[in-house]
Amino acid sequence: MGRGKELKGAEKSKHKLSKLRRASGHERAVAGGDACKASEQIKRDPEEDDADFVSKEKGRKRKRIKEEQTECPTNSSKKTKVKQDDEAFQKKKGKKKTEKKVKKEEDEPVQISKNPKRTKEDIQEAKLLKIKKKEEEEQNRWRWWEEEKYEDGVKWKFLEHKGPFFPPEYQPVPDNVHFYYEGNAVKLSLAAEEVALFFAQMLDHEYTTKDVFRENFFKDWRKEMTSEERSLIKNLNKCDFGEMHAMHKAKVEARKNMSKEEKQVQKDINQTIVEEFGFCLLDHHKEKIGNFKIEPPGLFRGRGEHPKQGMLKKRIQPEDVIINCGKESSVPVPPAGHRWKEVRHDNTVTWLASWTENIQGSIKYIMLNANSKLKGEKDWEKYEVARKLKTCVDDIRYHYNQDLKSKQMSTRQRAVALYFIDKLALRAGNEKEEGESADTVGCCSLRVEHITLHDKLEGDDFVVEFDFLGKDSIRYYNKVPIIKKVFKNLKLFMENKEPGDDLFDRLNTQMLNKHLSSLMAGLTAKVFRTYNASITLQQQLKELTNKGDNVAEMTLSYNRANRAVAILCNHQRAPPKTFEQSMANLQAKIDGRKEQLSLAKSELKQAKKEAKSKGNSDPKSQMLVERKKTAVKRCEDQLLRMELQATDREENKQIALGTSKLNYLDPRISVAWCKKYGVPLDKIYNKSQRDKFAWAIDMTEEDFEF
Repeated sequence: MGRGKELKGAEKSKHKLSKLRRASGHERAVAGGDACKASEQIKRDPEEDDADFVSKEKGRKRKRIKEEQTECPTNSSKKTKVKQDDEAFQKKKGKKKTEKKVKKEEDEPVQISKNPKRTKEDIQEAKLLKIKKKEEEEQNRWRWWEEEKYEDGVKWKFLEHKGPFFPPEYQPVPDNVHFYYEGNAVKLSLAAEEVALFFAQMLDHEYTTKDVFRENFFKDWRKEMTSEERSLIKNLNKCDFGEMHAMHKAKVEARKNMSKEEKQVQKDINQTIVEEFGFCLLDHHKEKIGNFKIEPPGLFRGRGEHPKQGMLKKRIQPEDVIINCGKESSVPVPPAGHRWKEVRHDNTVTWLASWTENIQGSIKYIMLNANSKLKGEKDWEKYEVARKLKTCVDDIRYHYNQDLKSKQMSTRQRAVALYFIDKLALRAGNEKEEGESADTVGCCSLRVEHITLHDKLEGDDFVVEFDFLGKDSIRYYNKVPIIKKVFKNLKLFMENKEPGDDLFDRLNTQMLNKHLSSLMAGLTAKVFRTYNASITLQQQLKELTNKGDNVAEMTLSYNRANRAVAILCNHQRAPPKTFEQSMANLQAKIDGRKEQLSLAKSELKQAKKEAKSKGNSDPKSQMLVERKKTAVKRCEDQLLRMELQATDREENKQIALGTSKLNYLDPRISVAWCKKYGVPLDKIYNKSQRDKFAWAIDMTEEDFEF
C-alpha cells in the first residue's frame, strides 16, 4: 500500500513539473531575458524530492517576473539546455528509484498487491475451478435420503469417534499478579484462584453489578476456598480483583495483536484438533460433529433475570461423561489418568457423548452437525408430520370448538389452550420447579397475572391482552381479538383466583400432548407450531410474490413472508449495537449512487443531443449513446438494490428471521419457490444452510405444496 502511494505521489509531482515547464517555456518566449535565468536555475539537487523541487520552481517563477531582463542565448540553445536538464533529472530520478528498490529488496521481500488485476482467462479458470469443486462435492455427498430407512427406532449400525475434546487444565496466574482483600495481598489456593479469575474476567460486564449474580458467585466461590480462606474472605465488596482483570485484558489485547505468523500457528493447532475430534464414522461415512468441545468451567449467566446467574459451572471430567459408540468400533481413549463414566452401544439414540451439568441438572449431549444424516432425517420426519396435520387439522379444530362447551372443566381448559396454540402459535410450556430457572412460561403454565380481558379494546370485541416471558426470557406482548366462547371461558377460569394462580389449573403439557397423540400419531403441541409457521410462509409467498419482479425485489418479498412467520412465533431480538451506524453508511452509499445516476443521466442526454446533431452517419456517437444507456441502467439497478436492502434491514431490526427459517419452515417450500421464480438459492440460504437442507434441495420440484 505504501509503495502504491509513493508511486502515485511521484506521478503527481511529475505532472506538476511538466505543466510548470510548459508555462516557463511560454514565458521565456515572451520575456526573453528571464528565460535564460530560468534555464540555469532549473538544475536541481539530486537529494531533493519532487515535491520540494516543484515548490522551489514555483518560487523561482514568481521571482523571475520581478527581475530585470538579462542577456541570453538564442531560443534553440535555451530549448537544448532545458532538454538536457530534463534528461539529467529523469536519469537521476530513475537511478534513485532503482537504488531504493534494490535496498528494499535487500531489507525485506517486495510486497505484492493484495488484489492484482486478473485477466479474463484467470477469471474463467477460477469459475471453472469453482464449478468443478462443487461437482466433486456433490458427487462425494452421502445421499442418505435415497437409501432405505432402518427399522423403527434404529438410527445407525456403525458409529466410531474419538470422544469429546476437553478444555485445558487451569494455569495459575503469575506471581506478580495479586488478589487483594481489605487492601492486603492474599495468595489463593488454585481452586479458589480459578473461580476468582472467572469473576475478574467479567468485571466490565453488567452481570457483576447484579445482586443475584454477586450473591450466587460468592456462595459458590466460598465452597472452593480452604477453611483458612473462608475465615478471612467474608465480604465480596472488600475484594479487589483489579490486577487479575488487567492481566485478562492484556491477554485479550495480545491475542488481537498477534502477528500473521502467530495467528497461522494457532489456526493450524485448531485445525489439528478439528481433524482429530471433529469428525466421526457413521455407517462408514465421514460425518461432521456439531459440538465436540466440552464447555470450559465458568460462571453461569442464563438468559434474562435468571435466579441462578453467577453460580459456578464446574469443570467436566471424563469420569462425568457417558460415551456412546458402535459395538464393533474402537472405543474412544480417555485422557491420561482418567476413565469414562460409562460406555454404551445404543443405536436407538443419536448422541455420541453425554453428561449432566451441575447448575440445573440438565443433560448435555454431543451430537452430529446440522448437515448430517441423523439431523436431516429428524428434520424431514418433523416436516412430514406437520404436513400430515394439514389433512386432519379441520377435524381437530371442530372438536376443540365443541369442547369449549363441555361440562368438564379440564376439557374446557384443554380446548382453550389448544385454541391459543393453534391460533397464536404459542409454545405449550413445561412445568418447572420453583426457582429452577427464570420465570418463563408457555401456554399451559400461564398464570392469571399474564392475561387481561377487555370486552372492547381499540374497536375490537372480546380482546385478551397477553404479557409474559416466553422461552429465553423474551417478552411476549400481544392484544388479540378472540371468539366469544373462549372469552367467556377465560373469565370462568379466572374467577376466585389470585394473580399468581395458574390459569389452566387442571391441565399440563403432558396431558395436552397425550390428547393430541390420540387424535393423530406423532402429534404434539410443537407440531402445531411447525405447521402454522410453514403454512403461513406458503400463503404469504403466494400473496407477496410478483412474477415481473427482479431478484432483489423477490428476495425482499421472501424476507417479508419470513418476517410474518417470525412475528407469529415471537422470534424477537434486540437491535444490533451497530445498527444505526450501518444504516447511516448504507444511506451515504445510496446518496452517492443517486449523484452518480444524476450524472449518468446528464451524460446520456448530452450524448443523445450530439448524436442527433451528427445524424445516423456517425456510428461512434450512436455507440456512445448505447454505452451511456447501459451506465444509467446499471446505476438504476444498483440504487434499487441498495434501497431494497435498506428497507429490509429497517423492517428486520427487531425480528430474528433465522430461527423460523432453520427450525419451523419446511425448506421444500423455499426451494420450490426459488425454482418456480428463478431466484438463486444462495439468496435465501447460505452455504451451511444449503448443506443442512441438501435433502430438500435435491428432492423438491417447483410444484411442491406443503
